Amino acid sequence: MRCYVNIPHPISGTISSASFHPQQFQYTLDNNVLTLEQRKFYEENGFLVIKNLVPDADIQRFRNEFEKICRKEVKPLGLTVMRDVAISKSEYAPSEKMITKVQDFQEDKELFRYCTLPEILKYVECFTGPNIMAMHTMLINKPPDSGNCKKTSRHPLHQDLHYFPFRPSDLIVCAWTAMEHINRNNGCLVVLPGTHKGSLKPHDYPKWEGGVNKMFHGIQDYEENKARVHLVMEKGDTVFFHPLLIHGSGQNKTQGFRKAISCHFASADCHYIDVKGTSQENIEKEVVGIAHKFFGAENSVDLKDIWMFRARLVKGERTNL
Repeated sequence: MRCYVNIPHPISGTISSASFHPQQFQYTLDNNVLTLEQRKFYEENGFLVIKNLVPDADIQRFRNEFEKICRKEVKPLGLTVMRDVAISKSEYAPSEKMITKVQDFQEDKELFRYCTLPEILKYVECFTGPNIMAMHTMLINKPPDSGNCKKTSRHPLHQDLHYFPFRPSDLIVCAWTAMEHINRNNGCLVVLPGTHKGSLKPHDYPKWEGGVNKMFHGIQDYEENKARVHLVMEKGDTVFFHPLLIHGSGQNKTQGFRKAISCHFASADCHYIDVKGTSQENIEKEVVGIAHKFFGAENSVDLKDIWMFRARLVKGERTNL
């Protein structure tokens, strides 16, 4: 039986499920997949790692498709291709060395298979219920920072809910799968256990020397002494985490590109909200501005339109989203 992973070397503090008293479960739904211990762990910490969940054959297919995208052999509708701020446009010929992330691959049948894998959806349903929408897709190709003192491959500590104009947050979960061995050396995820119990914090660009990648917003105010855990993962390992969990990733100190594939899922019973006048207004303006360049300024596009364009039903019935 698969179970959550005990993180062997937390940076500080401990990860605990012993202090949890299940008067009621808030962040997981009744199911026959998670053990009681796994539910307690997620309730207390806001994340859960399932070892060896995605088969090697699927990961190889995702890698092959990503390489085709990098070589411009396939151009899926709506796909956003991103380049690290430190990589000049003329530095490389079309290859994986030019592209550090592709997102919104809902029209790429091969990559989108990730969002429909029974192995993934079995666990997603424990957090969202049976009506499941795939809301946001990414394949991350974290570039090496070796020889580059700018450390631009880092991702600042953030909460994913900052980007999402839909609620309730407890019916949203991210599945993030390592496509190779990932550790602190090549920029693994770092999480702050238990922070999913807090509120959404204001985000903006960190003032980092060397620049920050587009839309890499970070939390402006958090407890710097809060215990952090670095998630060392093997190929196929998958972490499921809450959208309010504070997390990020460090720099890639190796010569290679570190790959992971992910999808944010939400219950189809979630609903859209208006973020105007909230801490999310800054990301709305940025995303809508990019959409206007993509679709043309003459088209009136708002944040809800963008998310409805991305959203795909992957299980059950579509209701609100």
